[in-house]
Amino acid sequence: MTIDRIQRLQALQRDAGIDYIALVPGPNLVYFTGLHMHLSERPIVALLPAHPNEQPILITPFFEVGKATSGEVPLNWSVFSYRDGQPFQDAFDAAAAQHTLAGKRIGVEPTQMRVLEWSLLSNAAAVQQASALDLIATLRMRKDPAEIAAMRKAVQMAEGAFAQILEELHPGMTEKQAAATLMRLMLDAGAEGMSFEPLVQFGPSASNPHGASSGRALQAGECALFDFGLVIDGYPCDITRTIAMGIPSDEMRKIYEIVQAANAAGRAAVRPGVTAEHIDRVTRDVIEQAGYGKYFTHRTGHGIGLEGHEPPYLWAGNTLLLEPGMTFTIEPGIYVPGLGGVRIEDDIVVTANGGESLTNFERSLIQLDV
Repeated sequence: MTIDRIQRLQALQRDAGIDYIALVPGPNLVYFTGLHMHLSERPIVALLPAHPNEQPILITPFFEVGKATSGEVPLNWSVFSYRDGQPFQDAFDAAAAQHTLAGKRIGVEPTQMRVLEWSLLSNAAAVQQASALDLIATLRMRKDPAEIAAMRKAVQMAEGAFAQILEELHPGMTEKQAAATLMRLMLDAGAEGMSFEPLVQFGPSASNPHGASSGRALQAGECALFDFGLVIDGYPCDITRTIAMGIPSDEMRKIYEIVQAANAAGRAAVRPGVTAEHIDRVTRDVIEQAGYGKYFTHRTGHGIGLEGHEPPYLWAGNTLLLEPGMTFTIEPGIYVPGLGGVRIEDDIVVTANGGESLTNFERSLIQLDV
């Protein structure tokens, strides 16, 4: 990680007329500064200026000053701190006065900025609020080689753990037991943590695309949906595979083959210059032409990086052009109430000539022996 990310952000800020970008603890603070701060009842705000000759501002609890000023990205912070029991507002007022924030246009992260931090900042000075979502997304959507390498490693470890749980899966095992086992296997493999709590759904339970794992036991002839991922070097993966415990019904086999074809069509369509919505349309066409369109109830995919869900989003109406380095999922699915569901999800990176799937686990229907 280098100062280059901030320099590129500053250029975008100047073009957009945004004087400062306000970051709170979370993925964007990590991306630009390398600081892993904790979001809590104690407010922390970093203000990144548009001009290189201006100091970045950090408002933080006093006990966090040492950590903040020794981060991996060398930044000459202008620090304003407060101790426990002191008013937060005092630190914000001091920062606003020293850096003349009154009248400045402040870009915020719409999905991250809290009322707490914005209230303190706007009470300290008459600032103008603007969304920094597009500026930040423009940079974060294009992954560098180190980011892609971390995601590739995460995929390899998660797929190894999934191969292991298939050896343990048996009729009578509950969804919760299977999810807990998969989580343990991923942690044993060296995961820093989970991308999210594994989602395991058996039989009819899988007709709810994001249902929670329950105490329902797996039965012979049912399909089992596993949605899982782990984190390596701060980067997650997100994988879904659906397998059969024994011989599935003819309809479930048909549904599986349709989803498999939709997934393949989506992966084949990835290349620089096509729109995000084009990938959604390609996968959706396969399912609609097979007569199951009303059972494909979500978008085709979402971006993945420091966050499990981030731009770009593959849905109708998103005319964003794909570029090399963009990473996202392709995860078409069919969910029939009372019967079950099938989803096949891969993590994709756009290359100079097309797309590469970071996930490689078998996509043909796996039938486990009962």
